[in-house]
Amino acid sequence: MAEKTESEIPRQLREAFERGMAAYHKNNLDYAIALFTDTLHKDPAFFECRQALRAAQFRRGGGSSSGTTGGLFKRLLGHASPNLAKGQIALRNNPAEALHAAEQTLNDDPKNVTAHELLARAAIALQFPRTAVLSLEIVFKNNPGDRELSLRLAAAYLAAGQNDRADKIYADLLAADPADAEVARAYKDLGARRTINEKGYAALESGEGSYRDILKDKEQAVSLEQEQRHVKAGETNERLLSEYRARLLQEPGNIKLLRNIADLLVERLDFDGAIESLQRIVAVEGRNDASLEKIIADTRLRQLQHRIASLDPADPDADAKRGQLELERDEFRLAECRARAERYPTDLAIRFELGELNFHAGRITEAIQELQKAQHHPNRRVAALGLLAKCFARRGMHDLAIRSLQNAIREKPVFDDEKKDLVYELGDVFAKSGKPDDAVNQFKLIYEIDIGYRDVAAQVDRYYASKGM
Repeated sequence: MAEKTESEIPRQLREAFERGMAAYHKNNLDYAIALFTDTLHKDPAFFECRQALRAAQFRRGGGSSSGTTGGLFKRLLGHASPNLAKGQIALRNNPAEALHAAEQTLNDDPKNVTAHELLARAAIALQFPRTAVLSLEIVFKNNPGDRELSLRLAAAYLAAGQNDRADKIYADLLAADPADAEVARAYKDLGARRTINEKGYAALESGEGSYRDILKDKEQAVSLEQEQRHVKAGETNERLLSEYRARLLQEPGNIKLLRNIADLLVERLDFDGAIESLQRIVAVEGRNDASLEKIIADTRLRQLQHRIASLDPADPDADAKRGQLELERDEFRLAECRARAERYPTDLAIRFELGELNFHAGRITEAIQELQKAQHHPNRRVAALGLLAKCFARRGMHDLAIRSLQNAIREKPVFDDEKKDLVYELGDVFAKSGKPDDAVNQFKLIYEIDIGYRDVAAQVDRYYASKGM
């Protein structure tokens, strides 16, 4: 069962949802919650309704009960509530009913950790990854150091297609424990998945295509099937590498073979060999290629990152070595991108990359210069405007930051994660400008659809507390 949008649900439920939204905007929260809960009981896959219900639950509950004795008492009672007990029993055979039981508890106590845990497990059983993320993020905020919870949230992110968020969790876990083999394997799997998607194999993996339909040679089909495994076993890697190198002797100008060899060598952590193979492509093509140069640079960066990850934590000089390698990595990344920008002065994607690197290096003037050029790239414009705003804010030029953010937001019709970030930044700049009312209006836009996003709940709670509400 897949999660559904408003356009995919029956008309009767859509009308009930619309009545619930009207009640929500009129602050008639009891009626809104009743409508949303009933709609979800009839169609638990309706994700937008789930988001609306969560926003209504938190608004009626005051956003946070964790700081009060009453809130603590509610959460303790929640562990033994009849709804949760019923939900735990239903979880194995009827996860949809478990989902409903969890929501009934959250209607009274929106931060009940046990209810969110139950809801997330039921959502995973129903293959509702975004629903699971909605609850797991709330639980994770209460216990960010829980390794098992971190892995569950990362898995939910992956299932929901939010690979960058999963990537961050794995990176944080590895930073805390570089020797964690399970996390390292999951991190490598994610990298391999991205490589497969870049190669254009995603359609084959999803079942939308069949390589056996286009390959008559059975042996070739076996080779390609092995290539698509997320993590190649040593034997397979060695066999493919030998096969490609043998073919390369007969076809020295075969660019695809050279690229495949480079990919295999990266998996074996033979970065120097991979770079050599990529540089042979440059020689074969006999011309400059910005995208290929970026791949070579990324391979060098992976080599440096591997050296950092391979440091022995027991080494008394580990911190100093890590600092030196990280400095070397950052300096290489910036110098290499600057050189590409000089070779390809009209490539606005490189200008954006250079602007971003300058920003993170604290070179704000240089960042502004590059991002002002990059904003004319049709696919980088919104991101460039958002980063420009951060540059202006860093300089204390709040009026310019506000204007850039408003321009970026106007170009984002869909309220996705990028727009949430822009709206949050706008609220933050308003707050720093001494405009708390304007700031909270931005935070509330996010609060209404994603209560767990960053600290919007706390921001809204603080504002109402300051007003004595």
